[in-house]
Amino acid sequence: MKLRRMIGQRIRMKRRTFIANSVALLATPGIAWAQAYPARPVRMIVPFGPGGNADVFGRIIAQKLSEQLGEQFYVENVNGAGGNIGVGRAAMAAPDGYTVLVTPPSFTINPALHDKVPYDARTSFDAVTLAVSTSVVLAVNPSVPARTLTELTALIKSNPGKFNYATAGVGSPGHIVGEMLRQSLGVDLVHIPYNSAALAIGSTVAGHTTMCLAAPAPIVPQLEDGKLRALAVAYRRRLQALAEVPTTAEAGYPDIEFDNWFGVFVPAGTHQDIIALLNREIVQSMSYPDVKAHLLTLGFEPIGSTPAEFSKQVAIELEKWAKVVRAANIKAE
Repeated sequence: MKLRRMIGQRIRMKRRTFIANSVALLATPGIAWAQAYPARPVRMIVPFGPGGNADVFGRIIAQKLSEQLGEQFYVENVNGAGGNIGVGRAAMAAPDGYTVLVTPPSFTINPALHDKVPYDARTSFDAVTLAVSTSVVLAVNPSVPARTLTELTALIKSNPGKFNYATAGVGSPGHIVGEMLRQSLGVDLVHIPYNSAALAIGSTVAGHTTMCLAAPAPIVPQLEDGKLRALAVAYRRRLQALAEVPTTAEAGYPDIEFDNWFGVFVPAGTHQDIIALLNREIVQSMSYPDVKAHLLTLGFEPIGSTPAEFSKQVAIELEKWAKVVRAANIKAE
């Protein structure tokens, strides 16, 4: 009888504990739900076309997250309006962790460039991490005789109106650097915007444009095949993927520098446990030797900031690019 009473007491205690825990979980469904995340495939919106830097980076991270978390993370390219359409779609998604945005600095440039954008860069999203940093490469068609930025400047000045440069669109990092070059070098350059970095690079490879300004990842293969020639990288130091290519500062133009980062966001209101998990897993994925080596080969430098650090940088860059766009009088077409 004594043993039976003891067993009965233990069963009743377990039942009370189970009921108490169940009530607590029901009272905080976000916590229970976050602990089970991800329970189905996760969409990673890249607001640019296939083949560009954002797409290349997004697919690398999507593959690693799929392996680490046991559910598929897949890239959805939503191109158009300089990234605004894709970012707007991500902003309207449910804050449940099943929509993730991977975007370059156009996220902070477009609000100054356009009269209206379908998102609020300050309130529509919660930052996950500034994942990697890279820059913009100035590359020319091999038919262009210049082999240095100085030679290119002289060539452009002696042939006014004959040189143009292709980019992934108005307000893209390539366009911003192109305007910096035009003003700093005092040259006559015509901007030819495309809908993606792949198209811009392809136009220069084909000789339709004399040069292109784009991030390294989609340019490196063309350089290796001899279809393009890189003259400078607008970065604070040489990139491992382009060790032989001088920085714009080394070429004599220290004011021309662009930190072309790629960051990860989720719709505002996403549970903090999910944000913390995504941050941890993305940072961890970039620490693996094979992934880190791959990123460096493509011109990406792993950063892996905290959500708070990234949020602070976004706020700073919104102010910074608003001033640059006004000063350069850059307008969306």
